[in-house]
Order: sequence, then C-alpha cells, then structure tokens
Amino acid sequence: MISTLLLEQDRKTFVPIEDHQQISTLRANPKHIVWVDVSQPTAADFDCLHEEFEFHRLAIEDCKNAHQRPKIEDYHRYYFIVLYEAELTDRGDLLLRELSLFLGPNYVVTVHHRPIQAITNGERLWRNWTDLAEQGAGLLAYLILDAVVDEYFPILDAVSDRMDELEHKLFNDHETETIEDIFQIKKQLLQVRRSVTPLRDVFNILLRREQPLFTREVTYYFHDIYDHLIRVADMIDNLRDLLGSTMDVYLSLQGNRMNMVMKRLTALSTILMSAALISGIYGMNFHYMPELEWRYGYYAALGGMLTIVIGLIIFFRWIKWL
Repeated sequence: MISTLLLEQDRKTFVPIEDHQQISTLRANPKHIVWVDVSQPTAADFDCLHEEFEFHRLAIEDCKNAHQRPKIEDYHRYYFIVLYEAELTDRGDLLLRELSLFLGPNYVVTVHHRPIQAITNGERLWRNWTDLAEQGAGLLAYLILDAVVDEYFPILDAVSDRMDELEHKLFNDHETETIEDIFQIKKQLLQVRRSVTPLRDVFNILLRREQPLFTREVTYYFHDIYDHLIRVADMIDNLRDLLGSTMDVYLSLQGNRMNMVMKRLTALSTILMSAALISGIYGMNFHYMPELEWRYGYYAALGGMLTIVIGLIIFFRWIKWL
C-alpha cells in the first residue's frame, strides 16, 4: 500500500496525495518535498516506484528480498539505505524490522514489509518541524533515521538491567537457566551489533562534504545521529565485555561448586571407609582373633568406629571440607 504526503515549502502546509501517478510531476518542483511510504508492498507498488522515480532495478530487487545487510548505495541522483528498527518484546525477545529508504534531493521513499514505529514518529515530528521546511528532504530523513537509532538505547538499557539480575543470580541461586540467559543475551547483542555497526559506514558516506544532495545544516543533524551510533556501539562493546566476564564468573563458580561437592563426597567416603575398616577386620572368618571371644568386644568395636567417625568429622570441618 502506497501513501504519499506532500510538503509545500513556501506555504509550509502538508497535502495528502491520492493519485500516485502525479508523484513524478510533484517532485519536479524543487519547492515540493514528497514522502512516499510503501507498507506491505505488492508487485504493482514496485512497478509504480520504478515508473515515478526511475529507481534502479537492483535497488527495487533489494526491497523485494528481505534480510538485506544494513548498507548505503550511491546511485548518483539518490541514496538507497537499508537499516533495521529494533524492539524488545515483553518476553525479552528481540525483533528486527527491515526498513529500506530512498533519499533524494526533495523526496524520501520508505519501503517496509512490517509496521515501523519510526515512520509514525517521523511523520509526527515532521508535521511539528514545519519551521525547518527549507532544510528539504534531508530533515525528514534525519527524523526517520534518528527515531530508528534512538530505539537501540532503551533496548541496551534493558539488556544491562537483565545482566544485573543475572549477576545477582550467579551468587545467590543455582538455577540451570542462568547459562541459557547468558547465551540469549549474547545472541541479542550480536544481532544488535550486526544492525548498528554497518550504519556507521552509512553516515560516513552521508557526511561526505562532496555530496551535493543536502545543505550543510542537514549534515549537522546527520552528525547527531552518527554520535548516537558511536554511543550505541560503545554500549554494545561494554556489554559484550561485561557478558564475557559474567560467563567467566559463572564457569568459575560452577567449578568451585563442583570442587566443594567432590570434597564432601571424599570426606564422607573416607569416614565410611574408616568405620568399615574395623567392621571388615572383625568380619573375617578366622577362629583365633584377639578379642573375638571378649564379652564387650561388640561394644568396643562400635565405640572405636564412633570415635573414628567423630574424629574425622571434626578434622574435615576444621579444613572446611564439610
């Protein structure tokens, strides 16, 4: 489905466009800023984009085939950008939604197969920032891209909170789910890193001084997004380092717990074998043995075993094996 919104820079008014065949005519006016949003695109929608904007077929093909790597491609008259919006569900699952964006001198075309929250936020802010209409399509691109990048901050904050809870579990609980949580967080950080790291190359190209599509003022806004990306990348690296340390602590604690179990089993085995030594000696079938006919031999044997057991318990408690 295609929806088109026109901003007239002179009048600073927004006009919804129903007839999509007029797009090429409207964008021919440099005082017009055209935003075309294509959600759940069909083959007819892609044909319309190709006819009205003359987009390269390879770029159209990338829009059709999802799961593209975040990237930017320079087609001289416009840029083609692919990036991902992230969301953390209530269950703690990470969702990535692909957004393709064509960025020209006075138009922006967004293509997505699933709902994108940044589209809604970008439109709301664009309507409120009409005093900066002279900045052209670059301002609209900034609002959309900034909304996508800013969504990574609360996700990383939530991951950081989960890691704090995980550290508390490590020292207080012995749940087997802890290792599963560690690997789930590690997988989420890897997904976020794969979505964020290539975007730095995207903005390196957008911030080139020789690029003629935008004013110098617009590059200041793109610099703001680039700074946010650097912060996000630093947060990811810090969380990955902290997660690696948490993994090492978990393995160390598991090793220590296993050592304690082995010590206790060794102590119990020693106690039982020492007591069994006496009973084993007097269980032999020899006729001539000391104290074999003694009236109090049974009680003496029990007393000897009890003395050995108590002595060993005291010894193992002293060396903290029990």
